[in-house]
Amino acid sequence: MKKNPETRPERRTFLKAAAGFMGSTLLGGLPFRAFAQATALAPPDRCFVFVYFAGGWDQLLAFDPRDPDVFTPERVAETRILPGYNLLTDASFPQRPIMPAQRPGAAPSAITFGPAVGALANHSDLMSVVRGINRTTLAHEEGMRYFITGKRPIGAAARGSSTATEIVGQLAPRVPIPSIAYGVEAYNDRYPGSANALKVSKAQDLLLTLSASTRVLDSELEKQLLDFRGQPITCEEAAYGAGGVGSTYESSRGQVRQVLSSQLGDAFRFELPANEAVRTLYELPGSGPYDSPAGRAALVATALKKGISQCVSINLVGGLDTHFGTQTTHATNLRAGFDALAALVDDLRKSPHPSGDSFMDHTTILVFSEFARTPLINSTSGRDHHLCSSCLLMGAGLKHNVTFGRSGDIGMAPSLVDLKTGQPDPNNGSTILPEHIIATVLASAGLDYSITRVDPLRALLA
Repeated sequence: MKKNPETRPERRTFLKAAAGFMGSTLLGGLPFRAFAQATALAPPDRCFVFVYFAGGWDQLLAFDPRDPDVFTPERVAETRILPGYNLLTDASFPQRPIMPAQRPGAAPSAITFGPAVGALANHSDLMSVVRGINRTTLAHEEGMRYFITGKRPIGAAARGSSTATEIVGQLAPRVPIPSIAYGVEAYNDRYPGSANALKVSKAQDLLLTLSASTRVLDSELEKQLLDFRGQPITCEEAAYGAGGVGSTYESSRGQVRQVLSSQLGDAFRFELPANEAVRTLYELPGSGPYDSPAGRAALVATALKKGISQCVSINLVGGLDTHFGTQTTHATNLRAGFDALAALVDDLRKSPHPSGDSFMDHTTILVFSEFARTPLINSTSGRDHHLCSSCLLMGAGLKHNVTFGRSGDIGMAPSLVDLKTGQPDPNNGSTILPEHIIATVLASAGLDYSITRVDPLRALLA
């Protein structure tokens, strides 16, 4: 085949780029092909929420409290633990751990919570709390990436896919945006581009994604693809188009138009009159932006209940890296996140799922931070980074109202436990690692967890 001397070199360059680009994703990581399913939205039978508390949380205030009558200032040289609940100057925080009231028809709570957990403790009948997790790192980025993937980073570089990517890759849900990553990182090292998360840093980013563009042509690449049809091409350009670049683009463009015509973005415009019930439930103002913890929780619920997504990973609250300042500052930031999470669980418990029962019966939630804070208060009235942490598991596929593992009574060090039972085993036990948690989440849905190279914590599986 002869080359056409009038073929523009830059056109060939664009087509070459497009050939690889079409094979994965467009629009900032959003799989175009998934849009074809948007006209018949239906929630997946199983949903997942990954909730990140950014900065390293204080477990004495959250999921691993201590009795201040036992761990007193007089014994601090012996225990290396100072709860500091008497330093909470806000009267809304109790100065003792919380034992939640018994829910009607449920067993008494077997979980004790720290003073910052607040109303979330009332959902203890849906919870498994894992204590004594050895984070193995005190670096923010490494700790975060370790829990997102279940694999120890190489230096600061993440390894493997995000757990949400693993889930979407295995289940291939028929929803428009299988995975949303709001303010958190996401990775994909072995699945097609359709398993990628749509990454957004604020609610407005999601609205822009789901809203029609006002431009006639979105990019120079689009112009080249449109010009590609019906024009003489070179052998080289034919090779770039062998995978159907032009036809794939044309099909994808039509699919996007279908979704935009469905006005999915309106579901996240909480200021609209149609969303008044959402504003009331999450105590949102009449106008946005809705980037508060409560607004983010409302976004999670909307994405799941409207059948838009299967997995939502979200940075719910930050401001927890409090090396300096008062204990009340940290507790207040924690409480904002836990209150928003409590509203989300309330919503999912009260919302019927099309398959029966409530959305909470079809949803698995993992709540984590990159590590914990030291059990001792430093000279600047704050707490520093600590290796031993906890996490919260809730909902479908899990046992409820249980604790697994423990931290030590000296310095809250990770304890050796029997990984089959969670009971202390100082002679033959092991420490709990993030990969055990990720394996448990995958196993709770009957998914392949071999990528973690460990067994799940079977005592937590329903």
